[in-house]
Amino acid sequence: MNDKSKKPQKLKARLPRGFVDRSAADIRAVNEMTAKIREVYERYGFDPVETPLFEYTDALGKFLPDSDRPNEGVFSLQDDDEQWMSLRYDLTAPLARHVAENFNEIQLPYRTYRAGYVFRNEKPGPGRFRQFMQFDADSVGAPGVQSDAEMCMMMADTMEALGIKRGDYVIRVNNRKVLDGVLEAIGLGGEDKAAQRLNVLRAIDKLDKFGPEGVTLLLGPGRKDESGDFTKGAGLDAEQIRKVLFFVGIRDYAQSAAELAELVAGTSKGGEGVEELNLIGGLVTSAGYGPDRIKIDPSVVRGLEYYTGPVYEAELLFDVTNEKGEKVVFGSVGGGGRYDGLVSRFMGQPVPATGFSIGVSRLMTALKNLGKLGQDDVIAPVLVTVMDGDVESMGRYQRFTQALRAAGVRAEMYQGNWKKFGNQLKYADRRGSPIAIIQGGDERAEGVVQIKDLIEGKRLSGEIEDNAAWREARVAQETVPEADLVAKVLEILAAQAEDRLQAVRNA
Repeated sequence: MNDKSKKPQKLKARLPRGFVDRSAADIRAVNEMTAKIREVYERYGFDPVETPLFEYTDALGKFLPDSDRPNEGVFSLQDDDEQWMSLRYDLTAPLARHVAENFNEIQLPYRTYRAGYVFRNEKPGPGRFRQFMQFDADSVGAPGVQSDAEMCMMMADTMEALGIKRGDYVIRVNNRKVLDGVLEAIGLGGEDKAAQRLNVLRAIDKLDKFGPEGVTLLLGPGRKDESGDFTKGAGLDAEQIRKVLFFVGIRDYAQSAAELAELVAGTSKGGEGVEELNLIGGLVTSAGYGPDRIKIDPSVVRGLEYYTGPVYEAELLFDVTNEKGEKVVFGSVGGGGRYDGLVSRFMGQPVPATGFSIGVSRLMTALKNLGKLGQDDVIAPVLVTVMDGDVESMGRYQRFTQALRAAGVRAEMYQGNWKKFGNQLKYADRRGSPIAIIQGGDERAEGVVQIKDLIEGKRLSGEIEDNAAWREARVAQETVPEADLVAKVLEILAAQAEDRLQAVRNA
């Protein structure tokens, strides 16, 4: 067969698994949300910094998210100098590198925030993506738990700035030192018990999902799920399980603090952790943040090998309907804690740090459920139509467009096939344009333009049946001098905005 007769294979357009294209509405919703978050962070005295998407892989250290994957949870490539680089999987490890590299130039405590995409080389699934956005705030060089308390207060203020009212969220606080103290108290201290401790922590983390009964099984012999799959347990005895469940079951910390202190008495860090929790509780209460906003909750488990002290989590308490039609509590939208070891890896000296991260995509979903995002519709551009293609006419149309833009009006001159005028109005309709500007040869000779109110015209065509009512209605098309074009467009847009506002009031 002649090779020339073969048709070239058409390239198939396909989105990589675990990634999404974002629409204009989603982009605007994220911008609206992050602007409100940024305003709170700035009010607390935090400044922005930006780190690159790539870091040298060894800078990510032992905190890689998924050691079961070929690239250990990250996307990696080899540079031309044969050094391995990876796409960042969070915003904290790059910050640690940035602080260490610029330690002599930055002012401690270093209070900074960052927003950006992170990447996970994990198996994608429903609601599980390989690229997503985080928005972090961190304080490096702040050793006291007062900085952790301030982070919790900033998280609470952020939730409320986004329109989430009190009672619909809570910031839950725990301390890894207390957790470690409880595990040491039941005989799980020491390096030889590290694997068993990890299994206990993973079991505790399932408390919301499986309840006390399921966690009891995971702490003991193991648990079989509805499909018959068996998860091996941590192998604790009944007394060990009782003490762990007492700790994670604490709901009124003030009433249980003395008993908890007795449980961890004699452990290397447990007592210190209890003191830190008490101090955080006292600080936030003194600042007016009661347990309806910030709550000590020993069931919080985060970053099993990451955090070294206080840990905290922002949880939304309202119900949403999932893909199965079931009512479920929305849950966590962000969290963080103290990570005193992360910057120290680069420095050879202690560098305390604390911070938290907001999951932007997840929080955006929550705000949409509450009707707190996308309420301010973005007005589509006014369309300046094209009736003639000569240079002089095109120049006039472009001048009209630029005059509207200079007055702050979104506007575009039609750029398609101008010879089919009907297609221009169809385009305006599909685009949702509020107004069309029309000038043919006759109008140009008189120095006027036609202004067509597309919103009012659409309403009139659907509601008005007789000529008398049509004459009494707001005019849907007017002819005005070129000099009055901008003023008339602004007047019509204002009337349309008032109509939308009235519709909301009457809804």
